[in-house]
Amino acid sequence: MILEALGAILLGLGASWAALQRLPHRLPSRRLVLAAGSLGSLFGAVLTHAALGPGHAVATLIGAVAVGAVLLSLLLRPAGHGLGRPMPS
Repeated sequence: MILEALGAILLGLGASWAALQRLPHRLPSRRLVLAAGSLGSLFGAVLTHAALGPGHAVATLIGAVAVGAVLLSLLLRPAGHGLGRPMPS
C-alpha cells in the first residue's frame, strides 16, 4: 500500500503539472493546484484500495488518477469570455 500511495502522489503531481502547463490562466495558485492534485490522487488510491482490496495495484492507480483529475477539474474557473454580458430577456 505504501508504494501505491507514493505512486498515486507522483501521478497526482504529474497531472497537476500538466494542468498547470495547459490551463494556467484558468487555475488558482500553483501551490493549491499541486496540493489538490496530489492529495486528491492519494484519497482516490485509498478509496479504490478499500473498495477493491489488496492485489489490484494498477486499478488502484487508475482510480487514484481519476479522483485526482476530478478534483483538479473542480478548481477550473470559467474561460472569461462572455462573463460580463447580461442575459437577454
